[in-house]
Amino acid sequence: MSIDTSAALPGPVLEGRGLTMRFGGLVAVDDVSLRLERGEVLGVIGPNGAGKSTLLNLLTGIYQATSGEVLLEGRSLAGMPAHEIVAAGIARTFQTSRLFGSLSVLDNVLIGMHTRTRCGVFTAMLRPGRARREMRQAAERACALLQAVSPDLLERRNQLASSLPQADRRRLEIARALAAEPKIVLLDEPSSGMDDRDTDALIADIERLRAQNPALSFIIIEHDMRLIAALPQRVMVLDYGRKIGDDTFEVVRQLPRVQEAYLGRKASHA
Repeated sequence: MSIDTSAALPGPVLEGRGLTMRFGGLVAVDDVSLRLERGEVLGVIGPNGAGKSTLLNLLTGIYQATSGEVLLEGRSLAGMPAHEIVAAGIARTFQTSRLFGSLSVLDNVLIGMHTRTRCGVFTAMLRPGRARREMRQAAERACALLQAVSPDLLERRNQLASSLPQADRRRLEIARALAAEPKIVLLDEPSSGMDDRDTDALIADIERLRAQNPALSFIIIEHDMRLIAALPQRVMVLDYGRKIGDDTFEVVRQLPRVQEAYLGRKASHA
């Protein structure tokens, strides 16, 4: 299912300028800048504790930066709460599952549409026909999203989310993020808990989504280098909160500072 990007503006879809996040005396993200083009896939890698998830939290308004700013299509997101940033066009998944396990697969995707639906309680009471029509349209779109992400998810749409295997839970989280009609999807370790076969299937799922939505941009935090080698056009490396590399995967993997960060020793000794 394609996402409407007819209102896309020229220039980068996302910029982070001099982003810094301090927690007391700890600097979790230290003067990091990034630029994401429309339709680009950016990988973010680094050792545990490098500041990767903190960076995503800054981009999505969960944290407000100590200094620096985030711009979406040239518009500053400073001070905007997380739900308004979702409505503006940035959706994400998390390291740990945040699905509603007691709700169905379909209901989880419908919840992801909350920033795009118009009918509230009073409309449902006063104009029930309009509310039913919007709900029917939302359910049809949710089914199309499930089909786009994984046909198997569509077949399981009436099952409880808690009954899904780990790989399908990750796919459902992606479908729920897409339900917000984003310009950018941020994936925080999407292959976590998957074996090689599931990771290969996830790579194919994301490639299919990109083919269907060529203007949709992704930022992917990942430890599985097979996925990082397969999907992103560009890879940014963080270490102790600082950016130490930003280039193609083949270039970045050869940088001495990157090898040192991952091996814990001088690259010349590797």
